[in-house]
Amino acid sequence: MEEHNENKSTIKKTAKTGISFGCALAMVISYTNWHSVGWAIIHGLMSWVYVIYYVLQY
Repeated sequence: MEEHNENKSTIKKTAKTGISFGCALAMVISYTNWHSVGWAIIHGLMSWVYVIYYVLQY
């Protein structure tokens, strides 16, 4: 049972890291392209959705 809890903990940490990285990546891409902190914040909230959109669009 303890191993099951460790697996859940690892998955939660990995998901949180992935979400944080996606947010940071989206904000950097946005600010580089638009030079706007406001847009960077909005795109950061969209996270991986904006990153995938950017990759497909450009």
